[in-house]
Amino acid sequence: MVTEQKITYTATPDQIKAMHATFDQALQGVEQDLGKTYPMILNGKDVTGRKLFDVRAPANTELLLGKFQTGTKEDVAAAVAAAKAAFPAWSHRPWQERVEIVRKAAGLIRERKFRLASLLILECGKSRAEAIGEIEEGADLLTEYARQMEEHKGFVQALESLDPAEKNRSVLRPFGVWAVLAPFNFPFALSAGMSSGALIAGNTVVFKPASATPISGYELARCFIDGGVPDGVFNYITGSGESVGEPLATDPDVDGAIFTGSKEVGFDLFKRFSTDFPKPFIAEMGGKNPTIVTEHADLDKAVEGVVRAAFGYSGQKCSACSRTYVEGPVYDDFMDRLVKRTEELKVGDPVNKDVFVGSVIDERAVKRFGDAVESIDGGTIRTGGEHLTKGEYAHGYYVEPTVVDGLPLDHPLFKKELFLPFLVVGKVDSLDQAIEESNDTEYGLTAGIFTEAKDEIKQFFDQIEAGVVYANRKGGATTGAWPGCQSFVGWKGSGTSGKGGLGPFYVQQFLREQSQTIVVGDDEDDTLELFEGE
Repeated sequence: MVTEQKITYTATPDQIKAMHATFDQALQGVEQDLGKTYPMILNGKDVTGRKLFDVRAPANTELLLGKFQTGTKEDVAAAVAAAKAAFPAWSHRPWQERVEIVRKAAGLIRERKFRLASLLILECGKSRAEAIGEIEEGADLLTEYARQMEEHKGFVQALESLDPAEKNRSVLRPFGVWAVLAPFNFPFALSAGMSSGALIAGNTVVFKPASATPISGYELARCFIDGGVPDGVFNYITGSGESVGEPLATDPDVDGAIFTGSKEVGFDLFKRFSTDFPKPFIAEMGGKNPTIVTEHADLDKAVEGVVRAAFGYSGQKCSACSRTYVEGPVYDDFMDRLVKRTEELKVGDPVNKDVFVGSVIDERAVKRFGDAVESIDGGTIRTGGEHLTKGEYAHGYYVEPTVVDGLPLDHPLFKKELFLPFLVVGKVDSLDQAIEESNDTEYGLTAGIFTEAKDEIKQFFDQIEAGVVYANRKGGATTGAWPGCQSFVGWKGSGTSGKGGLGPFYVQQFLREQSQTIVVGDDEDDTLELFEGE
């Protein structure tokens, strides 16, 4: 059946074509919900009556998607209090039951995936393939973290003992209340991953979605609650950073926080989060992700991989390829092919099935695009460079996928994260130079290489300073990590913990270790019962 087909970010055109009829039906179905007023969910109850803000489709700003509550400091305090009160029961619930609830939520996501993906298309301007891929990823994140909890048997491990009368073990235990601060660009998958990591470990959650994309957050909350998450364990609150985000991140009863967004905001929160004592703060904070194309590359693979990574979801991915370094002998051939392939991409309303590049998220993104174009001094716009405003583009935030070359390699466009469909390409003399230029940045998230020479791949893996690295990935030179397949981890200014989402060390970050020792008494069986049943 079409509905059973799993679509990832590297899906083939045939896979995508097979699901269009189901998508058309789902898009018609969500139209009846457009414009409605959404509540917050605090302690299991719908909360309304606050000042409302509108959410409109970035591809068509005349389309009102919904009205949302502007939460207050008092709402934040109430959400944190509810999460704190729910923590003892949730944390002491057998981990097997938490796993079962999270798996039920994952099942609901899969049942609802075309509806959820349709809402994503409207809310954040994703193409059909990107939208369905994100919902699939969200469900897989829940099941992957549930699997990890089972694999580690609740993270309880027997330890050695120097005294025959002592029995020792290590137990990972939850912290308490976690603030989950989500981005606009993957409003469902990243929110699902961050929240489920906290929940399955036994923590409770206060979740704030990005103000541009709160519908996805509401639908995620419904999946968790409908899956059996008790009142107060997962709280959904909307509003601006000033009204909600700031008081949530600084509430003294919040025991941990996880954030995905810009380095500027994330690093500021990281420095201010802990007050009386250190508390865990997990952040993924963007990247300036390079792809290297050597003279030994298969240029067909390289061009397709770079185009998909640079312009998928209009370059608004933390993992997007935004700079490419190409060795001189293949530079001109690569550029000719790259420009031709870029110009084949369809730009438009992502509701339409043939669109690859949709809108950017808002007016600020359009302004960043204009500033980037104006900053080109001595370089050449090989294709793109225009803010599209006429005809079908009149009511949305559309910019052309843009390729620039001829700039010095120390130009700010090679250094600054833009979060746009904007790629700069530079010519290099060697792989050594390409790696040196790639590493000359404050970021270290993803990186890719195209070469058919094994020694060059080894050198790249050994020397590149990034947490997620790919070789010869036609489906996305720097993008497309998947739960259980690639960890998504940022080095340097791209992350705080050195452990990645999607990967095998993620859930442990929401837990702290307790070493437990029992000195066995005369009634050994009764004493050891304390260590059983975990």
